Amino acid sequence: MSSIDLFQNPLRRWGKHKDGKRRPTVLVKELRERDRRRMVKHFLGLEDSDRLLRFGTVLPDEQVANYVNRIDFSRDMVFGVYNRVFKLVAVGHLAFAPRDESKSAVTDKERVAEFGVSVSRSARGMGMGTKLFERAAIHCRNNDVDTLYMHCLSSNKTMMHIAKKAGMEIHRDYGEADAYLKLLPANPASMLQEALDEQFATLDYTLKANKRIAAKWFDRLLGRK
Repeated sequence: MSSIDLFQNPLRRWGKHKDGKRRPTVLVKELRERDRRRMVKHFLGLEDSDRLLRFGTVLPDEQVANYVNRIDFSRDMVFGVYNRVFKLVAVGHLAFAPRDESKSAVTDKERVAEFGVSVSRSARGMGMGTKLFERAAIHCRNNDVDTLYMHCLSSNKTMMHIAKKAGMEIHRDYGEADAYLKLLPANPASMLQEALDEQFATLDYTLKANKRIAAKWFDRLLGRK
């Protein structure tokens, strides 16, 4: 047994996947400045084909790092999923911008939001992309944003699946796709749900971080590198 397995996360809940196998519940955490280094590592770990789907082009490492380093956490929201060994395996970026004329037909709010998501190859098939989208949508609801956009390549099956599952209106043109979802206004239930989701995810994050620290200490104690 490896040292990492000696510390079990009591928050881990399991449910059945469509293939009959059990999967851990996906807990989505709001990311902050302290997570930026792990975000860079996550994006740099994406293969060229995944970078193409995420950014619409195959960005080189330097531009990927610049993208992460330019994210303004005071304006945008970034959500993530950490696996059991405290590795960031999924990231959803919710970018806010003032409404422009092209979007005036679908919203009269002051701001609109655009969502982008990436999931590491090792963590796919667990519904992380959908959970990140749901977390982004409820945050928009609770912050007076009633329209959520996604822009991607038409060949991005994951994003298309998320869009269709959410009931988004999709427009395709020249190999690209734009999708938008009209959101309900906030209510006490949506406010409570977002607060509880973040509390559980924060506790899960803390347990995984402490587990990682304890595992490193245990390895050093045994003379492992």
